[in-house]
Amino acid sequence: MTFAGTTSVRDAVAAATALLGEAGVPSPRVDAELLCAHAAGTDRSAVTTAGLLGRSLADLGPGVADELARLVAARGERRPLQHLTGRAPFRHLELEVGPGVFVPRPETEDVAQVAIDAARAAVEARGSAVVVDLCTGSGAIALAVATEVPGAQVHAVELDADAHAWAARNVARVAAATGAVVTLVRGDARTALGHLDGSVDVVVSNPPYVPSDAVPRDPEVARHDPAVALYGLGADGLEVPRGVTAAAVRLLRPGGLYVMEHSEVQDSAARSMAEAAGLVDARTIPDLTGRPRAVVAHRPPADVGGSES
Repeated sequence: MTFAGTTSVRDAVAAATALLGEAGVPSPRVDAELLCAHAAGTDRSAVTTAGLLGRSLADLGPGVADELARLVAARGERRPLQHLTGRAPFRHLELEVGPGVFVPRPETEDVAQVAIDAARAAVEARGSAVVVDLCTGSGAIALAVATEVPGAQVHAVELDADAHAWAARNVARVAAATGAVVTLVRGDARTALGHLDGSVDVVVSNPPYVPSDAVPRDPEVARHDPAVALYGLGADGLEVPRGVTAAAVRLLRPGGLYVMEHSEVQDSAARSMAEAAGLVDARTIPDLTGRPRAVVAHRPPADVGGSES
């Protein structure tokens, strides 16, 4: 696909939408407008306005036509939109993402909400809260908690070098913009943060949980999300989550809350996993589409099967 500078924004977006639709992109119109905005260094609303006013691609700036053609071609090959724009929205944040890190999904925002609510409750009860995000990836959940819960002391752990680098970039950007602090550690979620054992109010995680033989259907995921962030190992995909859950039991204070994302077919297994690790009151929460999305459980209170830490 090629565009001339004289091509109208409306026609360019329509042509890009058609190409992306033929390529199987799920939201071709939205992606076309976002790619046009990225090519022009502006936002989607400016593209919409330019289309309504009959403006040309040249009106959006020099080189926009060529850059839009490049971006649309890449998206048509099913490269993730977020890799092309370098940004991924998450709750009220905009995170930097790219090759080597898992792109945060809208359904994970529901998981973050559980952690945020529990952290707020702890702050209201005691004036502060300690929150740990295991397998933080881009830092999305940790940064959401840190920016939305004043009084929360947030720690994030990531083992993979590439993902850790993206998380470090996001932590630094958000700290500069908002003052919110996340203590980021590169380490194994199963053993990290030993100095916090028994003192954490909330442990939250979106770990790898896809079974090894379950190849994701979407090309954006199968070809571009790092395997280390997808596959949870074991026949059920829960080998890594079991290690994360054991770490949560170690880290949590008596009565502390654990929330972990899983696939829509792992709800029963995830509850059983939490209970087998010694957590209580395990339940499943749905995402906005109503699909089972996360397990929530607690470390037993000190006087109910647990010892004071």
